[in-house]
Amino acid sequence: MGRAGTTPAIMLVVVGLACQEVGASLAVLLFPEVGPLGMVMLRLVFSAIVLLLIARPALRGHSRADWSGVVLFGLVLAVMNGLFYLALERLALGVTVTIEVLGPLVLSIVASRRASAWLWAPLALAGVVALGGGGWDRLDPLGVLFALGAAASWAFYILSSARVGRAFPKLDGLALAMAIGAVIALPFGIADAGAALLRIELVALGAAVALLSSTIPYAFELVALRRLPAAAFAILMSLAPATAALAGFVFLGQHMTWLEVAGIALVITASIGAVRSSSRAAREAAEPVA
Repeated sequence: MGRAGTTPAIMLVVVGLACQEVGASLAVLLFPEVGPLGMVMLRLVFSAIVLLLIARPALRGHSRADWSGVVLFGLVLAVMNGLFYLALERLALGVTVTIEVLGPLVLSIVASRRASAWLWAPLALAGVVALGGGGWDRLDPLGVLFALGAAASWAFYILSSARVGRAFPKLDGLALAMAIGAVIALPFGIADAGAALLRIELVALGAAVALLSSTIPYAFELVALRRLPAAAFAILMSLAPATAALAGFVFLGQHMTWLEVAGIALVITASIGAVRSSSRAAREAAEPVA
């Protein structure tokens, strides 16, 4: 695929990441009121409502395998968001996303068939470690486990999203999966948030977080996955620690050390190199054999 096709897709991923981390920062501020699982529920419920209204997905004309993919995608959405917010309750935003991005990085190595991918992945991993800013010894162990679970879920999200995007037109599959994820998260969110769900201002803020953290990023990513290889998309997602650290600094006052800044630079450098390597591999594969 030429540059004209990949550049808009790359921009969609970057903008989606920015929205997601700004939304995550705002969500942290609501944790004392609605709890992490309550926030997950609000995200998924409002995202599902918006997407269902926009997409108006058709329920007929799909195979059992297609519906199985949607159900799995919905489950992944609920689990990934739940683990992420449970980790975010215990860890800084930049650190949480730094650990979480290990999922897409591992996927990029597995999905790539070029030896050059192994050269960029260690550089990205070095950036992930550096982004800890020397504070890894102070990390909450349970928070780290939640973040690692979110990392594995993120890898499954990429695969599930690509599968659903191929089987359903436009945003139909995403809307249906989001609705399933919302149903799964509903009882946990109600138990966590309790009476706070009766406060209109908190529900309204939850809707705003949903728009930033779920609706816009997932829609952009689903469209991008139709134009980008899974490996290239996974490497692009390694930009998340940079956007998360920046959002945490601006909205939550989480300052960055020089080591964290160096880590961001390493991750960005590795991302650019890996994307170029993946694009070059795709061009070579498309060339006819003489």
